[in-house]
Amino acid sequence: MRMGVDILTVLIDSRQSILEVAEDMENFINGIVKGVLNYEEWDQNFEISISFVDNQEIQALNKKFRNIDKPTDVLSFPMLEFEDESKDGPEEHFEGEQPLGDIVISVEKAIEQAGEYGHSKEREIAFLLVHGMLHLLGYDHEDGKDEILMFKKQDDILNILKISR
Repeated sequence: MRMGVDILTVLIDSRQSILEVAEDMENFINGIVKGVLNYEEWDQNFEISISFVDNQEIQALNKKFRNIDKPTDVLSFPMLEFEDESKDGPEEHFEGEQPLGDIVISVEKAIEQAGEYGHSKEREIAFLLVHGMLHLLGYDHEDGKDEILMFKKQDDILNILKISR
C-alpha cells in the first residue's frame, strides 16, 4: 500500500505586494503540493520552491527563458529528468531530498484570470500550482495527447482536493 509523501520541503517566496502569503496560505499551498504528489504516488523526499511575483517579474523571466516578452500566469523550472513517458520516476535518485524544481506564479495574472473564469483567486492559484507541479513531475502539453492527459490529471487532483470552480 502506498504511504504517500513523508518529508517535504516547500520553500515559499513572495516578491509581490498584492496577496499576503500568511500561514493559512502556506498551509493551502502545502496541501496542494502534497495532494499532487500523493495523486502521482510520489513517495520520495523532496524540495520545491514556489515564488509569487508580479507581472513585471514574470514577464522578465518569460522573456529570458522562453523568449516571450509578455507576462504569463505560471512558469515551471524542473530539476529532474524522467526516464520515459511513464513518469515512473526520475533518472537520478538522491539520498536526501530530491530537488523537484521551481514554480513561479504571477499573482496579478492569477487574479485577472480568476475574474475572467468566474472563480476565486484561491482556486486559480490552486490550479496554477497543480499545473506547475505536473510540469515538475515530467508532464507537458505540447501535443494533443499529452494535453488531454495533463488536463485530466489537473481536474482529478482539484476534485480530490475539493477545490471547486
